[in-house]
Amino acid sequence: MQTIMNRPIVFSGAQPTGHLTLGNYLGALRQWTAMQADHDCIFCVVDLHALTVRQDPVQFRERILDLAALFLASGIDPEQSVIFVQSHVPAHAELAWLLSTFTMMGELDRMTQFKDKSRSHAHNVNAGLFTYPVLMAADILLYGTHKVPVGEDQKQHLELTRDVAVRFNGLHGTVFVVPEPLVTGGGAARIKDLQEPTKKMSKTAESDLAKVMILDEPDAIMKKFKKAVTDSLGVIRDDEEQQPGVVNLLNIWRAARGATMEEALAHFSHHQYGRLKVETGEAVVALLDPVRRRFQELRSDPKELEGILARGADQAMERAERMMQKVLTALGVPLQGSRFPIREQGRP
Repeated sequence: MQTIMNRPIVFSGAQPTGHLTLGNYLGALRQWTAMQADHDCIFCVVDLHALTVRQDPVQFRERILDLAALFLASGIDPEQSVIFVQSHVPAHAELAWLLSTFTMMGELDRMTQFKDKSRSHAHNVNAGLFTYPVLMAADILLYGTHKVPVGEDQKQHLELTRDVAVRFNGLHGTVFVVPEPLVTGGGAARIKDLQEPTKKMSKTAESDLAKVMILDEPDAIMKKFKKAVTDSLGVIRDDEEQQPGVVNLLNIWRAARGATMEEALAHFSHHQYGRLKVETGEAVVALLDPVRRRFQELRSDPKELEGILARGADQAMERAERMMQKVLTALGVPLQGSRFPIREQGRP
């Protein structure tokens, strides 16, 4: 299946569970922006997924809008891509139920993320946490997705999605595209905690000095880099085993500047840690400040943001309903004529 423009369809999304880090920007949002040139992109704020953890309703609504604004501020163009909120398209939940009848209990029980989250949320191990991968499969399969950008923690879920699609197609004919993983530059994996550079930078880190958030003010960013952990060796080289803090700063600088490691080592051949920290902070400020400013513009105009999301939901709904028509027909479920006007007009 290809789109009218004959470009592969890409689906990706993020949960509205708090502001994102520099690693999220480099490893996901900036990658998504680049994909728009040669892919048919669908980007979703997956708010239903976030409900496996208890949310404050007022704060949750704001976070959903914040994340949508961050997508746009990072360069997602609603004229090129579809951007919407998951709960605005009911077919996601509907298809998830249908796919749950094609998903085996043993498959879900093997999901390592369920085991990890069960330990960290022992007071709230709900059924949604267990069936989370089925909703993710519905998100992907609903749009005839060809490629899915996935991090290490989502590879197992994509494999399950592929297995469910193959199982359904084997019983009912070729209804779903079997999606492939889309390997990106892996920027997020290289961005480490500024205080514990052997760990990945995480928005849940206890220390504010450990993480750079996309929406941080320039002064806050500079402060964090000036206090970044390095070592006492007094040399700048690409030796992650002995100098994880230095290598982390090098990786961040070159990601922000679009440079190679060789270029970074040549630039910092003076071996001065202070200059390394300051110049890395300055590069990150130059990268993120336009995003922060655009985010503020979008959040100051709720009507513009809500209008973009409404149009995106309409676009997603049209695509989703086409797939639901195929799925329900394959399963033998009678179609309600008013729900599928395209079918009534005799169009495929």
